[in-house]
Amino acid sequence: MSQFFQIHPETPQKRLIHQAAEMLRKGALIVYPTDSGYALGCVLGNKKSMEKMRQIRELDKHHNFTLVCRDLSELANYAQVDNLNYRMIKAHTPGQYTFILKGTHEVPRRFLHAKKKTIGLRVPINPIALSLLEELNEPLLSTTLILPGDELPMTDPYDIRQTLEHAVDLIIDGGYCGMEPTTVIDMTGDEVVVLRAGAGDTSPFDYPS
Repeated sequence: MSQFFQIHPETPQKRLIHQAAEMLRKGALIVYPTDSGYALGCVLGNKKSMEKMRQIRELDKHHNFTLVCRDLSELANYAQVDNLNYRMIKAHTPGQYTFILKGTHEVPRRFLHAKKKTIGLRVPINPIALSLLEELNEPLLSTTLILPGDELPMTDPYDIRQTLEHAVDLIIDGGYCGMEPTTVIDMTGDEVVVLRAGAGDTSPFDYPS
């Protein structure tokens, strides 16, 4: 049975954020709010919880997991970013974007895309997510909480609790946080490509063909 924390969406209670971070350090898989819906998350070295995420969402080995980081300096530890892409990312973070980049050696191989060795990275706006990242002092390995067969992420913490209370260790109720997923930007090739149009404005990345 999972724990259920109700955390204020604008002024997160430090006590609950601390407890959530401690659970993550001990290997918990959690559901937490971001600025583009609820997500599943665990610490980077937690292979068991990563496999649980795969099972819950029925993901294959080609899925790009996302590292949710607290700031750009942390993001740069886990991705290979040239100066041009760095400036572009800086102009749009924190925000509702996930950037696909080549992973560095700081990212365990099992968390990277099986063939491309890439990973998604993002810096959120959501105060609960940012407070959790600050307390944890490391990124969260995450994936949007979209169940198999659904097209949109789950949005109601009580529905999430009813559905996943035996599959995860903690559900954080941060209120309604939207249902549109992030915009996904691929920066691994010669040109920047919008892989998925979502909550973030795509116009800065649209180039004439």
